[in-house]
Amino acid sequence: MNNIKNSLFYVTIIGGFGALIYWVISKGASLEVGRGIVHKQIESNHWNDFLHSMVENLQHPLAILLAQIVTIILVARLFGWIFRKIGQPSVIGEMIAGIVLGPSLVGMYFPEFSAALFPKESLGNLQFLSQIGLILFMFVIGMELDLKVLKNKAHESVVISHASIVIPFALGLSFAYFIYGTFAPEGVEFSSFGLFMGIAMSITAFPVLARIVQERGMQKTKLGTIAITCAAADDITAWCILAVVIAIVKAGSFTSALYVIGLAILYVIVMLKIVRPFLKRVGDLNSTRESLNKPVVAIFFLTLLFSAYASELIGIHALFGAFLAGAIMPENNKFRNIFIEKVEDVSIIVLLPLFFVFTGLRTQIGLLNDPYLWKVTAVIIAVAVTGKFLGSALAAKFVGQNWKDSLAIGALMNTRGLMELVVLNIGYDLGVLSTEIFTMMVIMALVTTFMTGPALDFINFIFKDKVTTVPEEIGNKSKYKILLSFATPEKGKKLLQIANSLVKKQGDNSIVTAMHLSLSTEIHSFDVKDHERKMLVPVIEESQRLNQNMVSVFKVTNDIDTDIIDTANQGEYDLLLVGLGQSIFDGTLLGKILGFTTRIVNPDRLIDKFTGKEGLFENSPFDERTRHIIAKSKMPVGIFIDKDLEEVNQIFMPIFSKEDSFLIEYAKKLINNNGSQITVLDASGEVKNTRDIQESIRSIEQIAPNHIMIMHDRTIKKEFLETQNLMIISLDSWKKLIESQSIWLNNTPSVLILKP
Repeated sequence: MNNIKNSLFYVTIIGGFGALIYWVISKGASLEVGRGIVHKQIESNHWNDFLHSMVENLQHPLAILLAQIVTIILVARLFGWIFRKIGQPSVIGEMIAGIVLGPSLVGMYFPEFSAALFPKESLGNLQFLSQIGLILFMFVIGMELDLKVLKNKAHESVVISHASIVIPFALGLSFAYFIYGTFAPEGVEFSSFGLFMGIAMSITAFPVLARIVQERGMQKTKLGTIAITCAAADDITAWCILAVVIAIVKAGSFTSALYVIGLAILYVIVMLKIVRPFLKRVGDLNSTRESLNKPVVAIFFLTLLFSAYASELIGIHALFGAFLAGAIMPENNKFRNIFIEKVEDVSIIVLLPLFFVFTGLRTQIGLLNDPYLWKVTAVIIAVAVTGKFLGSALAAKFVGQNWKDSLAIGALMNTRGLMELVVLNIGYDLGVLSTEIFTMMVIMALVTTFMTGPALDFINFIFKDKVTTVPEEIGNKSKYKILLSFATPEKGKKLLQIANSLVKKQGDNSIVTAMHLSLSTEIHSFDVKDHERKMLVPVIEESQRLNQNMVSVFKVTNDIDTDIIDTANQGEYDLLLVGLGQSIFDGTLLGKILGFTTRIVNPDRLIDKFTGKEGLFENSPFDERTRHIIAKSKMPVGIFIDKDLEEVNQIFMPIFSKEDSFLIEYAKKLINNNGSQITVLDASGEVKNTRDIQESIRSIEQIAPNHIMIMHDRTIKKEFLETQNLMIISLDSWKKLIESQSIWLNNTPSVLILKP
């Protein structure tokens, strides 16, 4: 009755007021008389009118900007993913994506497309948005600096850092002397050109270096700590020098530059002595996610914008102000992490790629059309590497580091990455760097960043001291070794429960290793320890509850699936346990699951009914990853689907073929170590007809006669499945189970799919 009433009211309101709107518009047309309005005669082709309208819409500045952003993000993420897969920081891929979209590739081979996507009149909007992204990014970089570490490691780190600045700075300035006459823009003084060449040679990319250190598991080593501290000191020093250089270039004379530098010093003092204590007070009162409300966030954003604006007015560039604003944020790591999460997604994913592409649009590799120009580029790279790599390495050796660590520090400090592009763009905007030199220096930034990983690998190879995530005690081949890789503590505890059920009574004859890997792009250097504790402590506590000896491994990486495979294969484990995520095997072995379950379950409640709380199609990182792990792992792999597993006592084990006979060995382990009750379903008569399987079951019955039972009835009742804790099935049989469209599929308990 209510539905009819509501429908009548809806029709009355819409119909009545719709008629009123039509009447007012019709009557309003009479008011146009005498106002010079000309009505177009509709005689043209409607389709052509529509196409013309679409073209106008596509050429609207907002439509062009949105198309640029979508294209840039997609290409940047693609290239970032490709370079992560080959062991390089994703920032290199994003830098190259910018060059690809610029005149060096797309503009050269697809000029019409390039002109349509990046018309000259639209580049101003792109530049301003990219500058906003840079301001937010530099704010994040400032927050990522741990000033306490600088205080604790100041002596040797400052020596190495300043040597790694002054040596390449001097070499860059000297090199500028020889190329000034040929490559400096008209009207640019040598001091301006030389100073910018010097600072461009001496920069280090702190964020890229920190991620490389994390990905290689070096953050807990003395080498990693020194490298990060040196890079942080380098960052602060280099930005201060850059501010002075910008002041000199903009001021035009040394005396004017002194006024700018004096104002800059006053501005820094105000930020440190007045603004910083105020922000610390605000941060102490609002250090939780709940208390960090919009008015509080507005205070910090206004501080950022005020700082950037003030530094731009003074004449030392807005990016310095953003960097300083980040550095004076409250030192509470929890607060900084919360705030970075609010800023980073927009700045790094959306806005920062715009900067890479804007840089790429300025980078014209086609201008280097002469062998001489490529020789100059090679010399620039040689000078940059000599100054930064050797300068850092020799300074590290002088303060007492061994040759291996000294060379590694040199390789890490030679990383330039995004910070180099920032400096180069400032120089280009100020008119100090010509297009040719700008292009050469961009190539140098790419080469020096790309070479960091291979250089570290070569140094480790030479000194035979390669870092590995495999603990030394796992080298004993006589022990039964299980590696479980988990994404969350809850999943880790469930996987540990299964592992414990397989080896509980074996004591020292078994080893269980619990490993958590985090993507370097998702975790910050100052947050690594807290994140490691958050991920591992619940699993360690669970191992203590189960009285299970366990080795824990935590690593920051740029390629989780490859690291899981390498760790498992290098450690020669007997079993690898992983959790199953969304749409794994889509289009392959398990690809028909979705189609089948959609037929037997209400599709609107697919996840709830079929998989319960977690389940097969849960939104998690394990999709292509698990498929890759299964294909590349040299040991058996167990893929766990959790449906609130509490115990591993009642186990259901369907056997479809004689190839499933390996499952009986797992049944034996579960019975011997955990006293589990195993129900074997002879799904196709293979148990009855295969002598090996019968003998294996008979041997179990002789030791534990009441712990294993064979079922020949393929009609599985729902009540029986509800009494089971876990179903163990082979990967091939799981496929057959799905294809058979068994009606009891959506009533299964938690599942462990095993690949032999």
